[in-house]
Amino acid sequence: MSSGALTFLMAVISLVIIIPLLVMILGSFKNPTEAQLFNLHLPTEWHFDNYSYVIQKGGIGLAFVNSLIITVVVTVFVLISGSLCAFVVSRKNTRYTNFVYNLFLLGMICPIQIVTTFGVLKSLNLVGTFLGVMAVEAALQLPWTIFTLSGFIKNVPRDLDEAAFIDGASPARMFFTIIMPLMKPILATALVTTAMYAWNEFMIPMYFFNSSSKWTMPLTVYNFFGQYASNWNYVFADLVLTALPIAILYLCCQKYVISGQTAGAVKG
Repeated sequence: MSSGALTFLMAVISLVIIIPLLVMILGSFKNPTEAQLFNLHLPTEWHFDNYSYVIQKGGIGLAFVNSLIITVVVTVFVLISGSLCAFVVSRKNTRYTNFVYNLFLLGMICPIQIVTTFGVLKSLNLVGTFLGVMAVEAALQLPWTIFTLSGFIKNVPRDLDEAAFIDGASPARMFFTIIMPLMKPILATALVTTAMYAWNEFMIPMYFFNSSSKWTMPLTVYNFFGQYASNWNYVFADLVLTALPIAILYLCCQKYVISGQTAGAVKG
C-alpha cells in the first residue's frame, strides 16, 4: 500500500473519533432541542452558560477533588510498585520471578469479577471507601505497567548495576538514582495511560461507592441524564469538563509518550 493510500485510510479511520468528539463539543454549546439531534451543525445561539450551570448544579467541584485524589494515589502507587516489580523480574531469572511475571501477565487477560471483588472488599470493610476503589483500580493497571516497564528494563545494560554495586550503592539506591532516571520516557507513557484510566473509570466507582458524595467526574453525568429525560447539552458540557484535565496532561507529556513508544533499547 502506498503512503498516500495509507494516509487516506488513516484519515478516514480517524473520523470515527473526530466526529463524535465534535458532536460532543458543539452540543455542549447548544440548547436542549438542538443538542439532542446529535449533528455537526453549529449552534444557532452559543450557550456558554451551559458550563456555568453544570459547574453549579452538577457537583463538579467535589467530584473533581474525588477524581484527583483517586487518580494521583493510583498513578503514584502503580508507577512506583510497578517499576520496582518490573526491575526485579527483569534482573532475576529464577523460577519464582518467572512465576510472578506470568501471574501478572495473566492479569492482563482476565476480566474483573465484580461479585467476587465485592466479596473481598466487604470482608476487608473496604466497600464504599476510597481505599477500596483505589486498590481495585491499581490492581487492574499493575499487570500492563509491569509488562511494559520490564520490557524496557531488560534492555538497560547490566553493567550499570555492577558499577553501582562496586561503588557501594544499595539495590534501592542503585534503582532510584541510576535505573529510574533512564526510564523517564516509558514512565511518562505509563503515567499518562494509568492516569487516563483512573480518571475516566466509570464502572468501578459506580459499583463500589455507596454515596453520591464520593462520585468521580464521569459519574456526574447522571445528574443530567435519566431514564425519562435527558438534558444532552448539559451532558455534553459535563463530558467536556471531565475530559479536559486528562487531555491537558496528555498534551504536556506528549513528547515523552511518543518517545516512550519506541524507546525499547538503551545502548551501552
